Order: sequence, then C-alpha cells, then structure tokens
Amino acid sequence: MSWLYEPESGAHDLDESDVRVRPNPKGNKPRTKNRPDTSAAPLGMILGVDLGRYRVLLDGEDRVVDATMGKEMRKAGAVVGDRVALAGDLSETVGALARVVRVEPRTSLLRRSADDSDQVERVIVANATQMLIVTAIANPEPRTRLIDRYLAAAFDAGLKPILCITKVDLADPSEFLSHFEDLSIDVITTRSDEPAVEKLRELLRDEMTVAVGHSGVGKSTLVNALAPDALRATGIVNEVTGRGRHTSSSVRAIRLPEDFGNAWIIDTPGVRSFGLGHVKAENILKSFEDLYAVIETCPRDCSHLEGAPDCSLDLAIANALDQAQSEDRETSRFVARVDSLRRLMASISTAGKLDE
Repeated sequence: MSWLYEPESGAHDLDESDVRVRPNPKGNKPRTKNRPDTSAAPLGMILGVDLGRYRVLLDGEDRVVDATMGKEMRKAGAVVGDRVALAGDLSETVGALARVVRVEPRTSLLRRSADDSDQVERVIVANATQMLIVTAIANPEPRTRLIDRYLAAAFDAGLKPILCITKVDLADPSEFLSHFEDLSIDVITTRSDEPAVEKLRELLRDEMTVAVGHSGVGKSTLVNALAPDALRATGIVNEVTGRGRHTSSSVRAIRLPEDFGNAWIIDTPGVRSFGLGHVKAENILKSFEDLYAVIETCPRDCSHLEGAPDCSLDLAIANALDQAQSEDRETSRFVARVDSLRRLMASISTAGKLDE
C-alpha cells in the first residue's frame, strides 16, 4: 500500500486565492493613522470628576455637560481646571455623554506624591494661578511643616501662595505667624464667627485659586462663605484625636460671585500629608526664601543637612547666637526655620533628590 497522497479527480493544489477571508466580526473599519480634525471642537473647563465622568462647563454658555474620556485620551487623562475640547453629544438629554478629544496646553500643574520617596506625581489641579493655604490656629493645632510643604508645592507649580489662619478667636496666632514673617506672602486671619469674604475679595478677584489644608481647619466653611451656593459639606474635629474628619471627598471648581470678577475657587479634600517626591531639591530650597540667600553661599556640593561640612546655615546660626549673646526670639525663629528645611530635605533625600 502506498501512503503517497494523490488528490481526487478534479481537485487541485491550493494557493493564496483559495484562502477564505473571514469578515471582521465587529464590523469595525480598518485602523488608520488619520484622525478626525478636532481643531474646531467646542471648548470647556472641567469642574469636577466622578467615576470617570467629567463635568464640563461649555465656553460662552452657562451650561454643564457630562463627558467621558475619548479612547485616544485615556492614557493622558485630565483633571479639574483643565480646558478641554469636546465631541459627540453635547445636548442636555438625560444619559447623553460627550467625549474629551483634546486637552488644551496647561499654564500650571499642582501635583503631589504619595510620600517623599515616591517620584510618581499625582496631578491635583490644572491652570490655577494661586494657592490658598488654610490652617486653623487651634482645634486642630496648626502644622508648620505641612505649610512649608504647601509652599514648596506652590513654588514648584508657579502659584502665588496666600496663607489664611482660621479660628483666631480661639488662640493668638502671633507666635505661629512669626515662623513666616520674613516671607513675601499675603496673610489673612479669620474668626470662627467671621466670614473672610471682604478680606479675601481683592486677593481672589479674577484669579483661579486652589484651596488646600489639613482636615478640619475650616476650608469648606470658608468656601461656603465665599460662594454661598457651593454647599460644600463641613465637618467637626474629633475631640479625642484632635484630627478633622474628611468632608470634601473630591476636587471641585466653584465660580465665585460676580463681585469677585471672573474668579474661581477650587476646593480640594483635606489631607494630613503632602508628598514632594516629584519636586526637585532646588525648588524646595528656593521656597524657603528667607533662607535662600544664606544657602546660596554654601559649597557647591553642600547637602544643607545637619553636619554638612562648611554649611552656611550652621555658620549663620552660630553668628546669630554670638550677636544675641543668648537665644532670643529672632534667633529661635531662625533655628526653627533651618530645622524645618533640614527635616524636609532629609525626607526627600531617600528618593535621591539631593543627587540631581
């Protein structure tokens, strides 16, 4: 018996023309490098993000539409404050969804990392012009080093910082404010029973201001006073732990009343830490503007940490002590500022920032 295959009568050898092309089961068009022209797409500003849905205020209209991120934009993403181009259904039909097809160039980015050793940045807000740092003088106690972190983040993002001290009817803020008295920042104080609307009106006019602060400091209460229709949830401070409860769970852009001009305030969730793993050491040093003139005279490879050879900060402390004969208030403030800077620099050094 022969095992050689012989085709039956009428059969022939197969070639490429005999291959059956299976139709595309999804009916999709072949992929192409040509993309739709979105240059004339309507623009708007993102006011909030919830579960992948973007609330977008359309330019030139007092109308907000829901949108999802276009497939080609999902990797890039967008945040509150971003100006975006939209395509698709822009109607007010229930369930209608537009698509974000482009994010306009940003003028600023406020970022944070999970901690100082994490160099992966998380963008919080885009296109802000100012940072309103809100802290209470009591209940909960103010955290100087957290404010120093906010100031470093503001400097890195190119935002003008404003410091707002709340609840000054509960304690005298003078000693706390002495820590920042040599910084060129505006300082506002408010009482528990006194809205800060008039004090802040000129500072916030025609600006996009992002409000940040520790949980329980009265940030959402302040936002509600500035924009009565905002209705941001407010909370109380735990009497046992002294910590505030998170009430603002998401970032929201809120338009301020007409007497503020074209002004917005962006409320952010309260945080107990603010990682700076993504920030260059040089920008952290520059945010301590009262110390930077001293730092500039340090040796080129100086780490500015305690014990660093020939560090100008140590020489400045020694000179201050000699001149004062004893550690007076001004010297104590200077020593505290140097300690705050060094703690922050030591924290980020684990991420390799001091070697850049």
